Amino acid sequence: MSGRAPSTPAVRLLRQHQVDYTEHLYRYEEHGGTSASARALGVDEHLVVKTLVLEDDAGEALLVLMHGDRDVSLKALARQAGRRSVGLCAPETATRHTGCVFGGTSPFGTRRALPVFAEGSIRQLARIYINGGSRGFLVGLAVRDLERLLAPTWVSVALAG
Repeated sequence: MSGRAPSTPAVRLLRQHQVDYTEHLYRYEEHGGTSASARALGVDEHLVVKTLVLEDDAGEALLVLMHGDRDVSLKALARQAGRRSVGLCAPETATRHTGCVFGGTSPFGTRRALPVFAEGSIRQLARIYINGGSRGFLVGLAVRDLERLLAPTWVSVALAG
């Protein structure tokens, strides 16, 4: 898919912090998830990192970054995050917390700063592809830049997808 990449809060944040990143537009597929974006970009789905918006038992939002081909153990995440429980947000709640439309959630440039938890094995990758703040738009960047900008708490919560 050709076209001009959107100027999202995520892109503006990456530029502001002089992150060397690449822009990748693709045709968004409703319910296609990371398998659709990986296929469109011609990359391994393990390199595509999804951003999930969750809430804890007190209604506080948090972000979880996970390999596209893996699921999150909510029980393990709650334990490692020091929460009683965590669960996925409804799409409209996720949008309210992040300012991003569901399917276009980026961990960069959210409406307000949210705690970020990231699967520890992501650190082993040199480069990842993650949502740039719009449906059908990923950015490619070095994991060290993700770590520098977000300072995530690294956790071990991956389940086979």
